[in-house]
Amino acid sequence: MAAASITILETPLVLYTLRRADDALILGHRLSEWCGHAPMLEEDMALSNMALDLLGLARELYSYAGELEGQGHDEDKLAYLRDVRQYRNLLLVEQPNGDFAHTMVRQLFYSAFADLYWRAMMSSRDPTLLAIAAKSEKESAYHLRHSAEWIVRLGDGTDESRARTQAAIDDLWAFTGEMFALDDSERDLIDAGIAVDPASLMPEWRNTLSRIMIEATLALPTNDWMQQGGRSGRHSEHLGHLLSELQSMQRTFPGAAW
Repeated sequence: MAAASITILETPLVLYTLRRADDALILGHRLSEWCGHAPMLEEDMALSNMALDLLGLARELYSYAGELEGQGHDEDKLAYLRDVRQYRNLLLVEQPNGDFAHTMVRQLFYSAFADLYWRAMMSSRDPTLLAIAAKSEKESAYHLRHSAEWIVRLGDGTDESRARTQAAIDDLWAFTGEMFALDDSERDLIDAGIAVDPASLMPEWRNTLSRIMIEATLALPTNDWMQQGGRSGRHSEHLGHLLSELQSMQRTFPGAAW
């Protein structure tokens, strides 16, 4: 019998923590899909290591969310036994890998935000989130540097690599606004010094991207219409397919251990 889905008691801090955990888990899974398929061996290892960084971050955040909720839900249950509408990750991170340029653009957009976000969270009044941020900022800084270097290579490379990278930028741009959105569940956490106002990070995020685009001879879109929904559980069709693969073992063999 397949394992039943769990229900989460979503206090503001539990929800806040789950959102960041879901971002890390889903993007980590997307990067893991490149294992054995990257354009060269060194990049195969790099993407796998980045996926492991994100998985480690997800585990820490899920564990903390489980402690906060106090309903006996450990990291495995939170990762594998929720329905798709209970996931609160950004729409950006669930988008398919596409070609290598598409993956690197998605990583650049997210990592440029994550690096700023975790650096800001190192001032959080929540000691657990502060400790997680101190470790994660180092990893996100590497992820940003790695993806930025590839964007420059691809953008300032051949006509085809430049065209593919620009197409990926144009395609994914509409998913970036959600990173800076804010809802009522987070406002009190920001006022209490626990959370970070993501809107305050946007100017530096855009400046970072602009510098990289200039070097890569690429352009950021001027369109300001943005997709929303991931943070409230409204996802693209891609997440359901991803979760059916991600959860299959735990759903089929509940509580299995090595």
